[in-house]
Amino acid sequence: MKKITNFKKEQIKKGIYILPSLFTSASLFAGFYSIIASLRGDFKAAAIAIIISTAFDFLDGKVARMTNTCSQFGVEYDSLSDLVAFGVAPGIMIYSWALQPYGRFGWAAAFIFMACGALRLARFNVHAGEPGSSRFTGLPIPAGGGMLATTVLIYYYLGGDGNFKHITILLMTFFISYLMVSSIPFMSLKKMEFAKKKPFEFLVFIILIFAVIAAEPQISLFLIASIYCLSGPFLLLKRLLSPNIGIKETAAESIDKHC
Repeated sequence: MKKITNFKKEQIKKGIYILPSLFTSASLFAGFYSIIASLRGDFKAAAIAIIISTAFDFLDGKVARMTNTCSQFGVEYDSLSDLVAFGVAPGIMIYSWALQPYGRFGWAAAFIFMACGALRLARFNVHAGEPGSSRFTGLPIPAGGGMLATTVLIYYYLGGDGNFKHITILLMTFFISYLMVSSIPFMSLKKMEFAKKKPFEFLVFIILIFAVIAAEPQISLFLIASIYCLSGPFLLLKRLLSPNIGIKETAAESIDKHC
């Protein structure tokens, strides 16, 4: 055990990969800004910051794999960043925005969301390095935080003003928390390699997606987040109804961040 610890310390002494760590730092900064915005009562800015953090979180892993700069340091740093940006920040935002009137139930829901996100990250790291799967086990924490953020954005887009109180937000927070620690399979985007050759139709599809998001970002992002969060239960239901077809899953997940 001592030899392994010394080996890891020696790796850090030799240096770290700067490029992917810069994207991770940008994601962490956006998450921290979201917390500041929530404390100011600017929940729209807090939600936008979480969405921006999601984009940086997606890019850091892609950059690390494309530049072959994967490292254990990157994995650990990314997990800590994710906990702040997609666990603490959304928890504070959703509590201040909609859950505070529910008293103990409100802060309990926000805490459970953050705790389930931390457990999700811990489980991910435990299985990092084992044989991978084309699917995630449980809802990834960036998707959970993104779902809460897009809910806030769609509320203001539809004419909402100030804080919002409705039992559906409380129930949704508990539901997303459960999805993160569940064994429900979710699709993974880690197999999408943009550096490799793709059919022409794939480029057209990507352009259309960007065009739709640019035209109606609040609605598009909310629909994308909602569809992804519901895709897991749908895949599970499909597997239960079609046992002969099934979905081949492994308990482990390959590292999706800095490899």
